[in-house]
Amino acid sequence: METGNRLAGKVAIVTGGASGIGAETARVFAGHGARVVVCDVNAALGQSIVEAIGNSGGDAIFRPLDVTDEEQWAALIAETEATYGRLDALTNIAGVSGRDPQQNIQTSLTAGGLLEDQTLAQWNHVMDVNATGTFLGTRGAIAPMRRSGGGSIINISSICGIIGSYANAAYHASKGAVRIFSKSAAIQYAPDGIRVNSIHPGFVDTPMTQPGHTNPEVAKMRHAATPLGRFGTPRDIAMGCLYLASDEASWITGSELVIDGGVTAT
Repeated sequence: METGNRLAGKVAIVTGGASGIGAETARVFAGHGARVVVCDVNAALGQSIVEAIGNSGGDAIFRPLDVTDEEQWAALIAETEATYGRLDALTNIAGVSGRDPQQNIQTSLTAGGLLEDQTLAQWNHVMDVNATGTFLGTRGAIAPMRRSGGGSIINISSICGIIGSYANAAYHASKGAVRIFSKSAAIQYAPDGIRVNSIHPGFVDTPMTQPGHTNPEVAKMRHAATPLGRFGTPRDIAMGCLYLASDEASWITGSELVIDGGVTAT
């Protein structure tokens, strides 16, 4: 775990913290001095991340969280403020792709099906986790951040919140919602010193993308679409989160930080 002091004295909540981008963000935040509350539905993996952070000298605790549950969010926010006296950063990273969770290897070129094949239940699940979960977390963080004199909310969207593709409309809709929601929240709470920004990853190697990247045809297509010639890593995105959570980004709000190896520049 790299160390620094870019978040010294800050308290941060990281959702989706048991794996992938969330786990790396928790490690990076702790390495730079933040006290981190790692949240996920996977308690075993989440606890293992916290233990690894502690063994490296960082300060982290794990709390189970279903980001679609309003009461769980309220309890988490209240406990965080009661324990640490403040909340400085929230990273809404938890998300789902819309792919069949039983699918180990993606069989089509996109993670989700065509619009005409999408069920209402599938649509609602993707929107609930990706969009409503971001809303609930952001809303819950406003009051404690206001009491702390400001803060940084970082919402993970996607390049799919900026551009379209041949399928998986629910995922695109949810990530587009995160993008515009973040701008609206940024404007509303700028007077309170609360900054709200979105991050838009491209093709990153994570557990969520592994079924797609395991398919050689999908991997080749995505790799070819990335001008920098490699897939992203969780650390690539975590370092963007670190910047936006730090005081270095004190004049940045309502922005879109695209970290995609150049995909959307083509």
